[in-house]
Amino acid sequence: MSEREGPRRERGAAAGPPGGGLARGLAVTLRTMSRRSVTRQYPDVPPDLPPRSRGVIALFEENCTVCMLCARECPDWCIYIDSHKETIPAREEGARARQRNVLDRFAIDFALCMYCGICIEACPFDALFWSPEFEYAEYDILDLTHERDRLRDWMWTVPPPPAHDPDGETPKEVVAAESPPGERAGGGRAGGRPAREPRRAGGPEAGGEPDTGAAPGAGEAGE
Repeated sequence: MSEREGPRRERGAAAGPPGGGLARGLAVTLRTMSRRSVTRQYPDVPPDLPPRSRGVIALFEENCTVCMLCARECPDWCIYIDSHKETIPAREEGARARQRNVLDRFAIDFALCMYCGICIEACPFDALFWSPEFEYAEYDILDLTHERDRLRDWMWTVPPPPAHDPDGETPKEVVAAESPPGERAGGGRAGGRPAREPRRAGGPEAGGEPDTGAAPGAGEAGE
């Protein structure tokens, strides 16, 4: 027996009898055929999506201040924003007129979007939300750039936020709003705790240490 035939016979013995792999494959097929099918009847039956599904990004236009944070933080540069400045006349005599940014265009190219959610986290005014809507496929890739009208229509598909934990800590904004007016004006902290009293200087009548008017160590230096 040559040196090459030895390893071949060892590999053949380890593989088993001829047709063993075919028999194991057929056994898997028979086990699968006996199980009940779990095919989802989509689109006749809508799927049950998790509450925080990332389907599409919706725009709440009234909250947008055109701060451009979402477009700057987007790693794919798929958010396009155009705006112009508008002058607001003064409400009172002698006051100066104000300027504000007015949104002209807000579009998202979902052909580039990777659904990371950074724009939603970066928005300081809650103008962007996740919607579970996912049925917006197009035949042309250029049609995946959706303007603000389409983004606003998806806003009505955003699910309501989850209820607050009854055992959780009360938000500081709620505590500040429910505190008495005197404490909100500066007499106390927003959390309802009294403010620390300032250190008083004066005589015993004022409740503080007597003030001699001399610097520490002045008496010793005079002696």
